[in-house]
Amino acid sequence: MASQHPHYLGHRERLRERFLGVGFAGFADHEVVELLLTLAIPRRDVKGPAKELLRRFGNLRGVLDAPVDELREMRGIGEVAPVALRIIREVASLYLQQKGEGSQPMSGPGVLHDFWRVRLGGLRNEVFEVAYLGTGARLLRDGIERLAQGTIDRAAVFRAG
Repeated sequence: MASQHPHYLGHRERLRERFLGVGFAGFADHEVVELLLTLAIPRRDVKGPAKELLRRFGNLRGVLDAPVDELREMRGIGEVAPVALRIIREVASLYLQQKGEGSQPMSGPGVLHDFWRVRLGGLRNEVFEVAYLGTGARLLRDGIERLAQGTIDRAAVFRAG
């Protein structure tokens, strides 16, 4: 006799258990987005919206970098999930900044490229930021200052004096 329960019953719990067991190893891209959506969209199947987000924005980075208003236009996403996705992106950025503070030297083009790409890569407008480094080229605690935020193709920075 076939089960009377929908196939997705317990799906969220299975995703969480898989994640706790192996991290994202073996997860399809849509499952990663789906797991994120479960944090903001209660008691609904979010596999379809997760796949649709990936179709529209290309990958997880595209989804996390997508403008909130564009996310809100997506069917099944609602008002809370776009804000939750933005929070997740900003928490990841802050985590990487704090991880780099005082530990890994910010020397060498590869390290600098990776740091600024994660921090600024998803922004829609140009910004000018300064990283304050201490001994051994290590990022100081709270050592990032945004000096200017501009338009899509420029940020004006003026020198005092």
